[in-house]
Amino acid sequence: MDEARRESLRVWLAQAADDAGLAIDAMARLSGGAIQQNWGLAVRRGDGRQERWVLRTDNPATLAVSHSRSEEFALLRAAHAAGVTVAEPLFVCEDAGVIGAPFLVMRHVAGIAVAYRVVKWDAIGGGREAAARAMGRELARIHCIRPPRADLAFLGHPPADPCLAFCAEQERALDAAGPHPILEWGLRHLRRTAPPPIAPSLCHNDFRTGNILWTEHGLAAVLDWEFAGWGDPHADFGWLCARCWRFGNIMMEAGGVGPRAALYAGYVEAGGAVPDAARVAWWELAAHVRWATIALAQGARHLSGREPSLELALTPHIVPELEWHILREVAAREAGLERAA
Repeated sequence: MDEARRESLRVWLAQAADDAGLAIDAMARLSGGAIQQNWGLAVRRGDGRQERWVLRTDNPATLAVSHSRSEEFALLRAAHAAGVTVAEPLFVCEDAGVIGAPFLVMRHVAGIAVAYRVVKWDAIGGGREAAARAMGRELARIHCIRPPRADLAFLGHPPADPCLAFCAEQERALDAAGPHPILEWGLRHLRRTAPPPIAPSLCHNDFRTGNILWTEHGLAAVLDWEFAGWGDPHADFGWLCARCWRFGNIMMEAGGVGPRAALYAGYVEAGGAVPDAARVAWWELAAHVRWATIALAQGARHLSGREPSLELALTPHIVPELEWHILREVAAREAGLERAA
């Protein structure tokens, strides 16, 4: 960020914080954030107090399903009020003229989110059992947010049938991505076996290792709310527990972090209903289809020329592995259906 935009940002923050003496002592882009940019700010108040904030803004090319910064800010406020462990949201700016794009600002929270480090850390969050329970408690708090909510009106009405709505969304994504027969076969199976609708709740829709901040003492923050929406709460369990998000630590079914049973136990402890194993299994398969279509869309961002990136260019290379898992899983499920018939 150049000096002109940095000064423009300082002026805006001073007004938002009602602190004319506010200064930005340091500013650096943080790692992570394939879809959004995150910047660490070292801020000095007019009275000399020092604070650390994080500014979150758009990359040059984003995914169409990603919320705007003002919408993500509203989601953070709702989650914070519901007791979800998130960074405190401070300010939101919809004026692209300040730094070139809308942005939100939240308090900095210390911790580790890098997935390949997290899944190898046996002492994570007080131990793997405790960490899995903590994730379950956070999901219960998220899922207690239910429609209708005037502050979340931008989410629209909940889908009448979240499972079939997911299938329709993925069909549109595959139409845009071109022919991928294995993904289409997996999607056909999902449509044929979709469970009936249940009462909707807020779903994070990207609750996984890599989007959760940890310390050795516990879960520090749930990050990246840009895909949240109304839906089947089991979708969050399926996404977290999908094999593709265990980062090689396959035996720890709750995101490569801890055991599934502890995840479910934490959910119930915090007031959630006992998860339906069959529904979670459906959403786990759905997670592999969804991650494949996202990976293809990430590659398209690179190919568009708007955002040349080696990371984006390499992301679609995960698709064959996802297709292999879909082939194996659907074959096993179809065989089970035949035996039951």
